[in-house]
Amino acid sequence: MDTQPGQPASHVLRRGTMAQPKGTVVLAYSGGLDTSCILVWLKEQGYDVVAYLANIGQKEDFEAARKKALALGAKKVYIEDVCREFVEEFIWPAVQANAVYEDRYLLGTALARPCIARGLVEVARKEGAQHVAHGATGKGNDQVRFELTCYALCPSIKVVAPWRLPEFYQRFPGRRELMDYAQKHGIPVPVTPQTPWSMDENLMHISYEAGILENPKNPAPPGLYTKTCDPATSPDTPDVLEIEFEKGVPVKVTNVGDGAVRRSALELFMYLNDIAGKHGVGRIDIVENRFVGMKSRGIYETPAGTILYHAHLDIEAFTMDREVRKIKQGLSLKFSELVYNGFWHSPEGEFLRHCIARSQQAVAGTVRLSVFKGHVSILGRASPCSLYNEELVSMNVQGDYEPADATGFININSLRLKEYHRLQSKVTAKQAE
Repeated sequence: MDTQPGQPASHVLRRGTMAQPKGTVVLAYSGGLDTSCILVWLKEQGYDVVAYLANIGQKEDFEAARKKALALGAKKVYIEDVCREFVEEFIWPAVQANAVYEDRYLLGTALARPCIARGLVEVARKEGAQHVAHGATGKGNDQVRFELTCYALCPSIKVVAPWRLPEFYQRFPGRRELMDYAQKHGIPVPVTPQTPWSMDENLMHISYEAGILENPKNPAPPGLYTKTCDPATSPDTPDVLEIEFEKGVPVKVTNVGDGAVRRSALELFMYLNDIAGKHGVGRIDIVENRFVGMKSRGIYETPAGTILYHAHLDIEAFTMDREVRKIKQGLSLKFSELVYNGFWHSPEGEFLRHCIARSQQAVAGTVRLSVFKGHVSILGRASPCSLYNEELVSMNVQGDYEPADATGFININSLRLKEYHRLQSKVTAKQAE
């Protein structure tokens, strides 16, 4: 509620239960228990709340979420479909980079956060809001990813992070208190017991963590996985795919078996999700290092991302110069760390994406692969930009290569080894005296 000109702010307080108006806040809203409670709590604190819900490929009844937010007092609700932008502007650069954090994690959540936060800031600008808010916990990576993106895109924005405010987390030390608050304020509470772990889904992956998964010894319980079939019960016939790349980006997928073809970025990616999911491809169970300094256990399903990681790795090795690829591998490692830690919109992040994109100019061609029983197997590849010279490498054709030249090459490279071991022999002999 706004005060009228000349009217003291205290006039609108209801016996001390309503806080002084604090302006408009745009809340990253999911429709779940936490952000629903946060929406009501923000209103209690005196904010006008605009809810922002990004459709990034999660299974959600968006119209029900809209009605729920309005019923809880949101001034306005924005629901934005950002699936295509997510694929083209965030997933494709990660594919070009061969991005993988700590050797296994394909960064599904980390890639989604800057995409969502960008939309959050755009709505804040549109609404003239000085504040944005999110429901990320104070122990995780997402708080960093959301906020670094918001501050990079709108330096003057103010972030409200309830799970870091003592007045919030001391009031809600556990889920029971949050449920009680929800019932007291008429916030719909799930009538069926929730899964005893936390889930976060987008087009690229779904993650499972917390709850019973916090004990790293506990295996994933039956029924946990939702994007992929159990490889043991998956089809007994593989799907053979041909994936065509241009400048390191997939532009066409053909199923050799039934002739199905997908070309647009979003359709192509969703099709690969279906094929990989059918064959149980993309599951990992890891303990990773969070940016804030603690280790956490996470279980992830990244179906299409796993296929594309293997396919791109193959076509890149086929078409890229050896020394360029060595440098690019270092850039990929740094890229993955920056994305994981929330620095998508940093100057170094922009520089890296530019360098990686430049390295992909000749990464073009087609990879044939098999998807079967949880595995992706490369079957072959072809490219107009190939650096593979069949005549040069052949055991049967000499080609433009003189074998005798290898003698000098070996002699030069052995010189360093001879000198090192000559010195080691002297040191060993002296120690034996």
